Amino acid sequence: MKAFLRLAAALLAAAAAHAASPPLAIHGATVYTAAGAPLKDGLVLVRDGKIAYVGPAAGQTYSADHRVLHAQVVTPGLIDAHATVGLSGLLNQPQDQDMLDKSAAMQPELRALDAYNAQDPLVAYVRSFGVTTVNTGHAPGALISGQTMIVKTFGRTADEDVVNPAAMTTVSLGNNGLTSPDVAPGRGAPADKAPGTRAKAVAMLRAELIKTREYAAKRAGKDEAKRPDRNLRYETLLRAFDGSQPLLINANRQQDILSALRVAQEFGVHLVLDGCADAPLVLAELKASGCAVILHPTMARSFGDAENLSVETAAQLQAAGIPFAIQSGYEAYVPKTRVVLFEAAVAAANGLGFEPALASVTLNAARLLGIAGRTGSLVPGKDADLALYDGDPFEYTSHCIGTVINGQVFAAGPH
Repeated sequence: MKAFLRLAAALLAAAAAHAASPPLAIHGATVYTAAGAPLKDGLVLVRDGKIAYVGPAAGQTYSADHRVLHAQVVTPGLIDAHATVGLSGLLNQPQDQDMLDKSAAMQPELRALDAYNAQDPLVAYVRSFGVTTVNTGHAPGALISGQTMIVKTFGRTADEDVVNPAAMTTVSLGNNGLTSPDVAPGRGAPADKAPGTRAKAVAMLRAELIKTREYAAKRAGKDEAKRPDRNLRYETLLRAFDGSQPLLINANRQQDILSALRVAQEFGVHLVLDGCADAPLVLAELKASGCAVILHPTMARSFGDAENLSVETAAQLQAAGIPFAIQSGYEAYVPKTRVVLFEAAVAAANGLGFEPALASVTLNAARLLGIAGRTGSLVPGKDADLALYDGDPFEYTSHCIGTVINGQVFAAGPH
């Protein structure tokens, strides 16, 4: 009964929040729906946090209670397919840096939901550029660093803003996964020592997946006395087997990409590749695998494992028919986050083109994250997530003049 009452209270609170927001009439000189041809002199009507109408403004009427907004360009709200915003905070001080725990090499049980700070200024910062949804969580830097969550950028609390509390489990192959854990002197060795080579890293990952399968078999046994105690680590990894929480494997060098594909095929786990600087070197293998890619930020620095990255990689993935989205990724320097609007803009100018670039941070990102039924395109019935611009969104001289999340309007701050 208590659980039912809590659910009822949450639903009433959500209904009250929608009721407090007036219906919207958003006029755009050009409206990119991501679900069809762009609309000239388009109109989007919003009621109760959902899109009610998308189409020509001519001949369409609406009641006087609508709040009217105007923009040169209207797009779906932008989706950052992989970030650490909300875990890596603006201050860049120990108290707001929760994106990576180095006490052990493998910690899939760590949940982004338990660390996400919805009110960190960086959340509002990315929202001011039109970003309405992020897949955020633990950063590369350990063999298995934790989980990601999908969240709207309202800036309320993690529980209020969450879309999917356990979206993916982050794994790092290559140099990112070889970082030695931090162990205080005199406190003994870490629970699982970090690998020193690529072969060791893949061997440790395979061993952990074998243990996960064995755990599942024992838990399913008929004799309750012989069932092992619950194990958060294995319960998390099990969700990669049924696809409900795929492994997000950061791999930039071609040999690490191929190792990730090899492990996924051997164990039948669901996989999304992250980074993929060497993707052009293994396009045929990527295409054959059917694996989706969350591509490195277009303007990331080319060094180390990512020395072969290119501003043209997105265009090559598009030409090869490999599903992908663009991310902001993790940045170790202030302000601790990139903005996918700019990353997509550079990809657009380097062979990808405007509409595919926009799709890489809207509908294609939503499909990759499994939330296309709710957001990613302007279609009646979907969440009213929109970005409003005073010009071409991919021109640096343009500005985001407003962001709409579930029908709530946020004015853009100074950039």
